[in-house]
Amino acid sequence: MTVPLLTIGKKKSLLRRIVQDRWQLLMLVPTIVLMFLFMYLPIYGVLIAFQNYRIGNAIFSLGEKTDWVGLAHFKTFINSIFFSRVFTNTIRLSIKNLAYGFWVPIVFAMLLNEVTHSVFKRLTQTFVYLPHFVSTVIVVAMMMSLTGPSGAVSRLLTLFGEEPSYMINESRYFDTLYVASNIWHSFGYSSIIYIAAIAAVNPSLYEAATIDGANRFHKMAHITFPGILPTIMILLILSVGGIIGSNTEKVLLMYNPRTIDVADVIGTYVYRMGLQNARYSYSSAIGLFTNLVNFVLVFGANQISRRATNYSLW
Repeated sequence: MTVPLLTIGKKKSLLRRIVQDRWQLLMLVPTIVLMFLFMYLPIYGVLIAFQNYRIGNAIFSLGEKTDWVGLAHFKTFINSIFFSRVFTNTIRLSIKNLAYGFWVPIVFAMLLNEVTHSVFKRLTQTFVYLPHFVSTVIVVAMMMSLTGPSGAVSRLLTLFGEEPSYMINESRYFDTLYVASNIWHSFGYSSIIYIAAIAAVNPSLYEAATIDGANRFHKMAHITFPGILPTIMILLILSVGGIIGSNTEKVLLMYNPRTIDVADVIGTYVYRMGLQNARYSYSSAIGLFTNLVNFVLVFGANQISRRATNYSLW
């Protein structure tokens, strides 16, 4: 008789909590509906990756209107002459962006935590957050202006013997401009989560370290950093899962025929095949392939992190 009574008690407790939180739960309904309509319902459309889809055809049908081709589009992409270029460029840009950009918000948050002047601290936070709210189009336009023949960056490079030029049109500068602009655009806003994690570190640890004679560097290395390590590892796992992705919008705005050999990534290739050439099934297959690779990377990074640091997503 004990088990049924406990079960009844749990059901009553759950029902009571639902009644108590009914207004909060009601406010969630629009969000749940929108997520279902725009994030989960369209998932069935991935079926066109295994078809020769034409506009007007039924996506899911066993009749004559649906031309099922299996993995043909995946094989076509892998055997394509463009596969090596777009795959290599995507990996290269993503790894550089991760290697040079991931640690910047961490270091900034740790250094900002050591600032004691409250006014300077707030002003610094405000200034580094602002670039996040600038659109990618504006960022690329600013980059073009600064790196043009009469731009500040080009003039600065002339002091080191470089000839003035449109740097964005030169392949050798593309990676640097892409990564540097990404760091400037996002590091301030990305640091918010690390600042919040630092705020959750027990202040008594710093007091005890001060009593033991630790300086600021010792506190950062042995208290602050270990305190935010779980957050760092989780965000690193998620970042690794995006290696096969890239900022397609920015690349589309930056690349041109002179830099396409180093700038063409999977996202831009999908854009050309899907929207410009109307090869919907082929571009869907490439997108599905990318997502599958990203999932494998996330799973692998999660397993490595769990064994190396005991921190993981699951």
